[in-house]
Amino acid sequence: MNNSEQKTYALETKTVIKTYQSDSGTIHAVDDVSIQISSGEFVALVGPSGSGKTTMLSMLAALLQPTSGKILLDGQDLATMDDRQRVTMRREKIGFTFQANNLVPYLSAVENVELMLRLNDKLDKTGKLRARELLARLGLAERMNNLPGQMSGGQQQRVAIARALIHNPSLVLADEPTASLDTERAYQVVQTFAGLIHEQNRAGIMVTHDLRMCEFVDRVLLMQDGKLVRTYDNHDEIMNELISARH
Repeated sequence: MNNSEQKTYALETKTVIKTYQSDSGTIHAVDDVSIQISSGEFVALVGPSGSGKTTMLSMLAALLQPTSGKILLDGQDLATMDDRQRVTMRREKIGFTFQANNLVPYLSAVENVELMLRLNDKLDKTGKLRARELLARLGLAERMNNLPGQMSGGQQQRVAIARALIHNPSLVLADEPTASLDTERAYQVVQTFAGLIHEQNRAGIMVTHDLRMCEFVDRVLLMQDGKLVRTYDNHDEIMNELISARH
């Protein structure tokens, strides 16, 4: 492959560093991390508590600026954007769901999903139909008109996942999306999540502590002490090594 044919990625980070100052000195929350993720690829980011994975995800979501390095989404560097540009990028190009699902309490499930389309001036008949189809696919056909307070934590999380996907973002981010789900529903949600990312040709990253969910991803990135220490591409290797590391 010559220079004119170099592969382009939906998401690419180059030597990203995030540091904080404390009384004991400089803390490297993320230390020199470079990753490349293609459209249609679903990746899990794993590691022990304090490994830097949530900080990394926050930078990829344009919620936190790196101390140094580049974060390229569709070729645009999030690290050099001002606040207004980052807000626009989050609204148009990034879908994300975190452990706190942040649903609007006075909007129904379908209205919460439609909200992303409304913010982007894309709430038309087609968008409304897609919102309902997506909720149905996530097992919420009977809950579309319920308010968040009328749904379980797991149901609310699935609404948040639908909201993250509805506006066809280039990048989809999920922080522990199955934390409030039972095992059966967790498998169903992540499998559906993976299927939608592949079908819609989005780049997806999921932070998870549940290594069983790695069954549905294309690669696993392992972080320790702020560093990316290993990439697993083979599913059997992923499951054998990561599960054995817990014992």
